[in-house]
Amino acid sequence: MIVVYQPAGDPSAGALIEKLVIGAADPLPAGALWVDLVSPSREEDQKVERFLGIEVPTREDQQDIEPSELLYAEHGARYLTTRLLCKADEDEPILAPVTFIIKGQTLITVRYEHPRAFSMFLQKATRVAGLGRSGEEVLAGLIETIMDRAADVLQLAGERIDALSRAVFSPKTDPGTRNAEYQDQLRGLGRWGDLISKQRESLVSIERTLLFLTASLRAAKVDKDLRDQMRTTLRDLQSLEEHATFQANKIQFLLDASLGLVNLEQNNIIKLFSVMAVVFMPPTLIASIYGMNFKHMPELETTLGYPLALVLMVVAAVMPYFFFRWKRWL
Repeated sequence: MIVVYQPAGDPSAGALIEKLVIGAADPLPAGALWVDLVSPSREEDQKVERFLGIEVPTREDQQDIEPSELLYAEHGARYLTTRLLCKADEDEPILAPVTFIIKGQTLITVRYEHPRAFSMFLQKATRVAGLGRSGEEVLAGLIETIMDRAADVLQLAGERIDALSRAVFSPKTDPGTRNAEYQDQLRGLGRWGDLISKQRESLVSIERTLLFLTASLRAAKVDKDLRDQMRTTLRDLQSLEEHATFQANKIQFLLDASLGLVNLEQNNIIKLFSVMAVVFMPPTLIASIYGMNFKHMPELETTLGYPLALVLMVVAAVMPYFFFRWKRWL
């Protein structure tokens, strides 16, 4: 699908931008400010390529990991491919590649997923700021919105991590529910750790894009205010990276603490079995002795021999228990 956004012809009507969905037989309007390719077919790619004189990267091209294949300038166009976090509110967030192409005054975006930042930017542009005057300004607004979305994701993750921290270190009085609680905590830590890891990977990818973009803007001698805006966005991004690193370290700490508590619980169970084995060892020894078939055993001849053996076994079992309690081993 090809969607074209451009400033509204009559801003007094209340709309700041105009949206056009281009069909298979429709031509692209001249002077389009933002061309958004959403899961484009090969025919749609070719239409944009003929209209703007560029080469639209395929989905396979976007999967490259070499910086020279993701950030480059060619035939008067700048190609910037980055990875954005998608489906952050779902159980399985993903990193989706998005390509930004700047050719003249037009921004072209190529994507096969639907990052929340795009819809957030459109809402903001429709109601408040508009798209801007050039493709660079549209891209700057998009990146700012991507940073806002990343901050929202990290804030939500921080709240969930704080809740998990309280759950990990809260006293668990019911032994019957401890295993289920530990499993829930480990699953939660794994989910939020995966989300933060993906968000941090996305931020690193965007940082490379911003560094390339700021260098190209300086070489192109664009407006100083736009360059200052990009530098501010870069500083904000670096602070978000530090915050994501802090949250990842906190999750690792909580994971180690949870595994330590699980090990303590297992040690308590093993200790209980060990104590029970020691408790029953002396009675077993006594029963073994008196179960021997020797001819001369004086206790076998007495009337109180059997009760005395039972009492001796009970005493032999109880004394180790109280000894362990006295030594605070239990």
